[in-house]
Amino acid sequence: MIKILKYTEYLYLGVAFFSLYRIYTDWNTDRQNAYLFVFFAIVSVGMFLFRRNYRKKFEQRKQDNQR
Repeated sequence: MIKILKYTEYLYLGVAFFSLYRIYTDWNTDRQNAYLFVFFAIVSVGMFLFRRNYRKKFEQRKQDNQR
């Protein structure tokens, strides 16, 4: 279960990096589309941090229950 949570964290980072790439390539040609990817990048980084924090709390709770 914990390994799956780690993979989903990095999936969000992948989406963020893809969004940053699209922002870089689309900024001068299609500004409206670039703004959409700015939103995706911000949400993806936020979700990465949220999921990482959630996973660490989950791991800590599991360790505390084993003691």
